[in-house]
Amino acid sequence: MQQPSTGRDIRVAVDIGGTFTDLEIFDSATRAVYQHKAPSTPADPSIGLLNGLRQAAARFDFALEDIRQVLHGTTIATNAVLERKLPPGAVLTTEGFEDLLQIGRHGRRDVYALTANPPPPLVPRNLCLGLRERMRADGGVATPLDEASVHEAAETLRAAGVRAIAVCLLHAYANPAHEKRVGELLAELLPDVAVSLSCEISPELREYERLSTTLLNALLVPIVAGYMGKLEQRLAEARFGARVYLVQSNGGVSGTAKAGREPARLLLSGPSGGAAAARRLAASLGEPNLVAMDMGGTSFDVSVVHQGQVAMVTEGEIDGLPVRLPMVEMRTIGAGGGSIAWVDEGGRLRIGPQSAGADPGPACYGRGGETLTVTDANLLLGRLDGAGFLGGAMRLDQAAAEAAAQGIAAPLGLGTEAAAAGVITITNASLAGAIRLSLFEKGLDPEDFALLSFGGAGGVHACEVAEELGIRRVIFPPHASTLSAWGILWSDIAHDLAATQIALLAEAGPALAEAAARLRREAASLLAEDGVPEAQRALEWSADCRYAGQAFELSVAMAEAAFSPEGLAAIAEGFHRVHRQRFAHDDRGVPVEIVTLRLTARGLLAKPGTEASTARAEPVPPTSRPVLVDGAWQAATICTRNAVTATPLAGPAVIEEAYTSTYIPPGWRVSAHPGGALIAEPGA
Repeated sequence: MQQPSTGRDIRVAVDIGGTFTDLEIFDSATRAVYQHKAPSTPADPSIGLLNGLRQAAARFDFALEDIRQVLHGTTIATNAVLERKLPPGAVLTTEGFEDLLQIGRHGRRDVYALTANPPPPLVPRNLCLGLRERMRADGGVATPLDEASVHEAAETLRAAGVRAIAVCLLHAYANPAHEKRVGELLAELLPDVAVSLSCEISPELREYERLSTTLLNALLVPIVAGYMGKLEQRLAEARFGARVYLVQSNGGVSGTAKAGREPARLLLSGPSGGAAAARRLAASLGEPNLVAMDMGGTSFDVSVVHQGQVAMVTEGEIDGLPVRLPMVEMRTIGAGGGSIAWVDEGGRLRIGPQSAGADPGPACYGRGGETLTVTDANLLLGRLDGAGFLGGAMRLDQAAAEAAAQGIAAPLGLGTEAAAAGVITITNASLAGAIRLSLFEKGLDPEDFALLSFGGAGGVHACEVAEELGIRRVIFPPHASTLSAWGILWSDIAHDLAATQIALLAEAGPALAEAAARLRREAASLLAEDGVPEAQRALEWSADCRYAGQAFELSVAMAEAAFSPEGLAAIAEGFHRVHRQRFAHDDRGVPVEIVTLRLTARGLLAKPGTEASTARAEPVPPTSRPVLVDGAWQAATICTRNAVTATPLAGPAVIEEAYTSTYIPPGWRVSAHPGGALIAEPGA
């Protein structure tokens, strides 16, 4: 029976992962922040969210009616792409450009590979159809739209049974008229098919990146819109009246309506909360350089805090696919606690990207899973407590994990323990590789960074990953397993808008003023849709600029949208300065070009103040349990987090919390920081 309202003001941040749903609950009266974790329900994640809210309400003595805001991060979109669980889709583009998706870009990431290995296209070539039309780069019409070709394409796609269509016509960013007309026709001809237009999703130059982004959005619409419909229905049935916001890849949130239309903006939804948390912790811990590793049940996310700031990019990627939308700079790979171990045709042990998720989950969950996962391997090595998992709410099945390990061990000619150890070794190498690439591509040295470990599965891997990278300081923050949700608590509404305007900066004043006025109108409409009062709105402007003749641009922050000669000169000066910071030189004798004008429209939400300190529970006396180290079983100290003090605790040790475990290998020591974090460092 639901508890009646207590009149409290509760704010909840939720991060739905592929395996668990994480909640951080802020009580404005006491300023206390609580954490809760519930199993995700992949078939319908809204069930897991509502279950988590009800459990948290019962556990922390508040009513669902007391919740004023829910800030909702989710990896639904991320996991769908990583696991390629996407509906059948199609592409409509300008006739003659049907091969664009298959051609992609010819850049080689691995210059030593004998052959390039680009990600497979999300749509087969026979479903990439051309329309008879053509726009010029200046927005003029070269060939009018032949509407008969749209009808022909619609009949072909109806017969193919597609559920999503991406429309990306040549130079639609300069003139969207043809794309919008195609959208109108498709709404009439294929009303049950999700249609995304590039002029609405990513109205910027660079055809392949624009197409990739629009296609991802189209393929995700049925998944996210279906989820949002179920969520709203279940919340209504529970008489839940709080406003729900969805966390975007840019670290801000948006209303549910926009999230349903533009789900590509959710691709780094949950992980962006982790990056926000890392930035806050970098300041409070006095660690300006942090590598944040977020390892959940399905994915592994890396973000970098350098000199106290998390970088934003106007183009990111997910699993090798470009996404031309503003987002927190992050690298995501399919490696989590639920990642499945398998043996390929060459007899090599491989991990992921397929995941067992929450249902059936790892074999040790006892829900019918039969394949060996990273979590199963950690259990077999003694790093997890089978009786105390999730604070004792779930008992792990050791026998089921051993049976799953035998399926991997037999083809490799190994014992189950050796197979489990191999899974951990390969997983750690994959995690270290993702971190190494994230740092090296910026010219940064891992030894200059500390490693911030969070996510439910990260603690048992972090020290070994740091050792492989040469990092000598690992930080395990409070609320580590729900840290992304903790970071989400401080989010604001944020809408990113862009207008491509290629011209010499000194001559672009009138065109930029016109574009800025249009972006302001769009921003006002979006913030009104979110119910944001005028007094709580803020506009942040920037411009993507380059030297004439360059192929790529840099983003320049603008104090205001001023396009007088003085304002344009200030933008140019800002570009020279940013160019010198990035490349150690500038050339003021070369004209500066403007490429894209950007606007981030923010709706400022009420935020929790400083958290109240919570009383530490009495520590439980340490015990001992064997763990497998380098092929031999050793006695490891087993203790709770509050038993770790300023006096270093030497490994091997396992620190157990309600929702995560931390493994300290031999040769490392861990101690408590005054702020509540645990700090692990190599010791004598």
